[in-house]
Amino acid sequence: MSYMKQLGCRAREASGSVQFLSQPAKNLGLQKVAAELRKSSAYLIKENQKDIERERKKGTKESLVDRLLLTGERIADMASGLEQLAKLEDPVGEVINMKTRPNGLQIGQKRVPLGVVGVIYESRPNVTVDVFGLCLKTGNVAILRGGSDAIYSNQAIIKVIQTGLREAEITEDAVIFVENTDRAVVNEMMRLNQYIDVLIPRGGAGLIASVVENSTVPVIETGTGNCHIYVDGSADVAMAADIIENAKTQRMGVCNACESLVIHRDVLEHILPLLTKRLKAKNVEIRGDEIAASLQEGIVPAVEADWGTEYLDAIISLKTVASIEEAIAHINRYNTKHSEAIITNDYANALKFQNEIDAAAVYVNASTRFTDGFEFGFGAEIGISTQKLHARGPMGLNALTTTKYIIFGNGQIR
Repeated sequence: MSYMKQLGCRAREASGSVQFLSQPAKNLGLQKVAAELRKSSAYLIKENQKDIERERKKGTKESLVDRLLLTGERIADMASGLEQLAKLEDPVGEVINMKTRPNGLQIGQKRVPLGVVGVIYESRPNVTVDVFGLCLKTGNVAILRGGSDAIYSNQAIIKVIQTGLREAEITEDAVIFVENTDRAVVNEMMRLNQYIDVLIPRGGAGLIASVVENSTVPVIETGTGNCHIYVDGSADVAMAADIIENAKTQRMGVCNACESLVIHRDVLEHILPLLTKRLKAKNVEIRGDEIAASLQEGIVPAVEADWGTEYLDAIISLKTVASIEEAIAHINRYNTKHSEAIITNDYANALKFQNEIDAAAVYVNASTRFTDGFEFGFGAEIGISTQKLHARGPMGLNALTTTKYIIFGNGQIR
């Protein structure tokens, strides 16, 4: 039996017990793992530095190195996420839509675990903890295949998680890590539909496309983030500058960072000097259209490819428009259906933008950086779905359940 099939068998066997864990047992598991993460912070940082040093030697750009980095604060946040999950209501077993038919049958739906959830992801060691926590809370077993760039970090995190699981008397196979980094192993994982119930890719466009195109396991697609901020003609310029600076520069290597600006020409001359100064201070290059480049020194002329690029770097594009209709058309053409924002004092334009923009999350007067499971009150997220079936946006607990119909009768026949 192949390496991946062995892991698949272990996951399927573990699923038999994990799906029936009580809410107190699952919450205890989350709390024990959170405590172990806090206790093991120094060990995790030490192992993480092996990945960081290797990537820097390879010349990986710092915005991507940042996605790998574990700090004491980030580890504490990971632990806090598990503790928040433990406090949330368990969706498993919830009965919804119970109705009585004219013949007396009572028909409803009950939330149940998906079963075995496979996740293929790059960088971001925090994903290992987030996926484990969400899967345990919903009675799912997780098979995780992280990238080779975070192999030491992920191996260390899995050891810590399994220590916590043992203390809670939960099978260590509630989370299974694919330690073999061979590409052939990933290809086999994408075809383990007899063991894995759903596959979720998290990473760059190439990874996501490969999984979507080659997997025989059902896929929930998490998309890349070419996120826009549209500055409307009525916008508060100072507020717009604050939001743009945050959305672009707080963390540049994440999918909810702003990559593209769309600015109404009525406020362009007012905001450009301020915006250029703020972004230049953070070493961000602005690639603008002819109008913007002619008004402000230092703006690099944009090319067509800039409108649709997720930079994950200190670069942002800028498009000038004459109306909100033009802004919406531009964004819907080039976005990745992730997160879009409008800065405006016009209530009608705010509603129009939210109604007509095709994206998983649409903001009015707020940073796109809030598209995140923790920020949405989910405790964590397993990914941000940009598709339209089953789940969309940050995927929390409910997104990791399915339903089955339950029917009560008293002797009815058809």
